Amino acid sequence: MTIIEQPDKEPIFKKRSLVRVPIRLGADVFLGGEISKENIDRMIDTMTAFKLLMTSHKIETYRACATSAMREAKNGEEVANTILKKTGINIEIIDGNDEAAIIAATDLHNLIQSDKNYLYVDVGGGSTEFTFYASGKTIASKSFKLGTVRLLDDTVVNSMWEDVEKWIKTTTKPYTKIELIGSGGNINHVYKYSGKTIGKPLSYFYLSSYYQMLNSLTYEERITQLNMNTDRADVVIPAMRIYLSAMKWSRSSKIFVPKIGLADGIVKSLYNDRLKQS
Repeated sequence: MTIIEQPDKEPIFKKRSLVRVPIRLGADVFLGGEISKENIDRMIDTMTAFKLLMTSHKIETYRACATSAMREAKNGEEVANTILKKTGINIEIIDGNDEAAIIAATDLHNLIQSDKNYLYVDVGGGSTEFTFYASGKTIASKSFKLGTVRLLDDTVVNSMWEDVEKWIKTTTKPYTKIELIGSGGNINHVYKYSGKTIGKPLSYFYLSSYYQMLNSLTYEERITQLNMNTDRADVVIPAMRIYLSAMKWSRSSKIFVPKIGLADGIVKSLYNDRLKQS
C-alpha cells in the first residue's frame, strides 16, 4: 500500500496489490488443535511468495499478523519461528483485543457521520471483531470466537451466540440511529453481487432475502450460478448469519460495505507508529 501525505489534509492510503491465499488454518486448528504439516509447508511457500512481492513493490515497512487460528494452535509459535527461519518474515501472533483495536483504527472518517452511530462488524474464519462508534468516537471493541470456519466445523457453542447478543444489546441500548458497517470477503462479495452504487448501503430485507436464496442453493450451485470461489461458497452462509444477527440485535436496518478490513488497520497502525517516532 502507498501512503500519500498532503499538507493540512488526511493522508491517502492506496492499495498497490491485493493477493489472497486461502489456506484455512482454522480447519486444522479448531478440530485438531494444531496446524498440519501440509499447511505449514503451504504457509512457507506463501510467505516466500509474499516476500518476493514485497521486494518487487519496494516495500519499506511491513507487519505480518496472525489471528485466531495461529493463536489457538498448539504449535502456533513453533510455526511462526519456522517461517521466520525459512523466509525471514516475522509473523506476529496477535490476540483478539489487539485484532479488534487494529480494526478500530481503520480509516472510516469518510463514512462515519457525527449524528449517527455505527456497529462495525469484521467477520473472519475464526473470530468476529465488533467495534461500536457513537458521535464519531470509538465507544467499545470486542473480539469473539465466532467465525465462519468454526461454524462450518460446528465448534461454536450456543453460549457464544448468547455472549455476542448480550454484548451488542448492552453496548448499543443507550443509542438510536444505529447502522452497521461490514467488512470481510463474504460481505464484499454480496455487495458486489447486489449491484449497489459504491457508498450505498444494503438493507436488512435485501441481506435476509439473499441469505434465504443462498440456503436454497447447493454448494455447487453457489459456485456456478453466483460465480463464487470454491473457498467462498461454503463460508458465505455462516457469514451472512453473523451479519444478520448483528443487525437484528443492534436494531440496524442497513449495512454499509466499504472495502476495508484488518489489512487496512495494520497499514494505518504502521503509519501512526511512524508519526509518533518522527
